[in-house]
Amino acid sequence: MLRSGLSVISLLLLASAAQAQSGRPDPGCGRDVSRFCRAVMDQGDGVILNCLQQNRARLSKKCAKVLTDNGQ
Repeated sequence: MLRSGLSVISLLLLASAAQAQSGRPDPGCGRDVSRFCRAVMDQGDGVILNCLQQNRARLSKKCAKVLTDNGQ
C-alpha cells in the first residue's frame, strides 16, 4: 500500500510540475502540496503523502478526489 501511495504522489508531483511549466492548470495536488506540505517537500514521497493525509480536511476537492481515487 505504501508503494502504491508513493507512486501516486510521484505521478501527481511530476504531472503538476509539467503542467506548471506548460502554463496549464494543475490536475492534482501540486497546489495543495505547496500550500500545506512545503516544509517536507524535500523529504520524500512517503512524507508528502503523510502530510496530505494529515491535512485531508483542508485539501482542495480535486486533490482529495485524486487521493481517494488512488486508494489513499
